[in-house]
Amino acid sequence: MPQLWWKSGATTDPNCGQYGRVKADIYSVYMLRCADGSLYTGIATDVSRRLQEHQSSPRGAKYLRGRGPLTLEFQQAVGDRRDASKVEYLLKNLAKVDKEEIVSGRKSLVELTVSLQLNQASGTSGG
Repeated sequence: MPQLWWKSGATTDPNCGQYGRVKADIYSVYMLRCADGSLYTGIATDVSRRLQEHQSSPRGAKYLRGRGPLTLEFQQAVGDRRDASKVEYLLKNLAKVDKEEIVSGRKSLVELTVSLQLNQASGTSGG
């Protein structure tokens, strides 16, 4: 249950919704496969809604325009927006081979992100 912050008046805190309540949205990271075989990575609170936006709305990512049909290949709930953005960044910086390992289920998202973080901490490159 989200913690409530009872503040008087409007809040300018981006993490707070109407009436000063902390937003409790759970973000997921997802990967879409385009017709050309490329993978697009993004985050959303509602992946099915976001896929619809990509397919038929001006709110969809410019990269995906004209690359349909799009298929949802992977999605996993991550947590808050900050954590989801971090995971998205890690995924976008993976080699396509590693992304394919996640999509196929041969490697988990946790395995790859932990190994990347260990490699970055030790100063070696992942590959």
